[in-house]
Amino acid sequence: MKHFVLFYDYPADFRERRALHRAMHLEHAKGSVARDELQLGGAFAEDDPPLGMFLFKAETPQIAEDFARVDPYVLNGVVKSWRVREWVTVVGESALTKA
Repeated sequence: MKHFVLFYDYPADFRERRALHRAMHLEHAKGSVARDELQLGGAFAEDDPPLGMFLFKAETPQIAEDFARVDPYVLNGVVKSWRVREWVTVVGESALTKA
């Protein structure tokens, strides 16, 4: 298993845009958590620029990419762009690559 990070770039008015879609987005995220894919998710406290981050545990980046492609936030314009990066975790109880 590996860790993959999904980053969401939000528009400046994402808080207003997300209101109609937030419940569906959170249900989508909870489903991924229940499958033990999504480990953590949320938005950064600083708003310049607005950025969200989701940590996935999977064999390939496909799980994170598939999550984004059908996320109500992405489908409804709450997210400007997204990208997935592999994160090689080496320290901590949940690290997947032992140093």
